[in-house]
Amino acid sequence: AVVSTQSTGISGFPEIEQKRVVQIYQPAKNVMQSGTHGSHKWRIRWDTQERYENPLMGWASTGDPLSNLQLDFSSAQAAVNYCAKYGYEYEVLEPKPVSKKRKSYGQNFAWSSHARVVTK
Repeated sequence: AVVSTQSTGISGFPEIEQKRVVQIYQPAKNVMQSGTHGSHKWRIRWDTQERYENPLMGWASTGDPLSNLQLDFSSAQAAVNYCAKYGYEYEVLEPKPVSKKRKSYGQNFAWSSHARVVTK
């Protein structure tokens, strides 16, 4: 099998668009949910360009077709391979370490002078 080291060009895609830098990152978990489903995937996004305010309604608008495009991958290496295959410059943003505090359910009802609130 022959392995090509050249990047694959995307048909009909302007070369200047392929020079844009993409960010590879791991999205944060939803703060409104306690579960971690979907937080183990990696995502790539393109830098946003050409934003302007719509003069009629005042909405934020864009003429950039890649500003709303996000691709999900199972690992950071898969995202890096995708960028290398199509010739995108990329930067990998490592996730911040999560510090989980062990807390029991009973702590919600424990008597504490710091949590004492007079209700009258």
